[in-house]
Amino acid sequence: MLGGTSQWSFRSARRSSGTFLLRSFQSHSLATVGTLLLLLFVVGALFAAGIAPHDPAAIDLNARLLPPTLHGHLFGTDELGRDIFSRVLYGARISLTVATSVVGISLMLGLVAGAMAGFYGGWMDTLLNVLVFNAFLSLPGILLAIAFVAFLGPGLFNLILALAISGWVGYARLVRAQVLAVKEREFVEAARSLGAGDLRILLRHVLPNIIQPVVVQAAIGLAGAVLAEATLSFLGLGVPPPAPSWGAMLNDARSHLFDAPYMVFFPAVALMLCVLSFNLIGDALRDWMDPRLTGVTAPGLTGVAAPAPGLSVVGPL
Repeated sequence: MLGGTSQWSFRSARRSSGTFLLRSFQSHSLATVGTLLLLLFVVGALFAAGIAPHDPAAIDLNARLLPPTLHGHLFGTDELGRDIFSRVLYGARISLTVATSVVGISLMLGLVAGAMAGFYGGWMDTLLNVLVFNAFLSLPGILLAIAFVAFLGPGLFNLILALAISGWVGYARLVRAQVLAVKEREFVEAARSLGAGDLRILLRHVLPNIIQPVVVQAAIGLAGAVLAEATLSFLGLGVPPPAPSWGAMLNDARSHLFDAPYMVFFPAVALMLCVLSFNLIGDALRDWMDPRLTGVTAPGLTGVAAPAPGLSVVGPL
């Protein structure tokens, strides 16, 4: 009977949290703007093949450097006659794929390493936190990613792997700090006294109570991953041509900055709006999950504090 009541309470709290989140986003105008922008990019990336009017890799030297027109090339063409609007759409697919993959891999590595260091402590905490974490943090993330890609060669998989390796430590440090705070709580001690194993305590009691700040940091980390992918592509270390990438498009447009400024304008605006959407959503999630900023505790939240305002943004940059 007690188990059924507990499950019903958990489901009720989860539904209340979802309703509260929806209402919070509706009342948060910037979060609404960020969500709409992100949906726009997601739709454009998923249905780029149907929306794009031209093949993004098709070369037409007779149509090179055409200005934007409503009845021809909406964003104009580049120096090889390729349609910029089509390339921006397909570039969104690459940027979102890289961002979600990098944050997903970094988050998994950070959760495992940070939870082990914070939960077990002792020599494991010393090994992971003092040696491994600090060793990675001593190197600039973007330089580590550049060195990794330069060693393995450009490519989508190598790019994702390089950015994930350079960005997972921030998540691990955050998870470790949260686990250290939660593992001494009364409900964890009660579960341990009832004979629960370490894995069950971590998965059923510790992880649900530290996931809120990690989700906020992941949302902001998506913006950093998009910027990092554009940076490496701008340097020629991203996805090799003819695959379109916003960073590579900006690199190609450098020599036409004054005679064809639209070649820089449209991919730069797309990159800016994509990063802005993730930042707005991350800020809204932080405000919703931190009762100190809103004065209201969302249903189902445990009250674990979100990252302090001074905490640096987790990401490869």
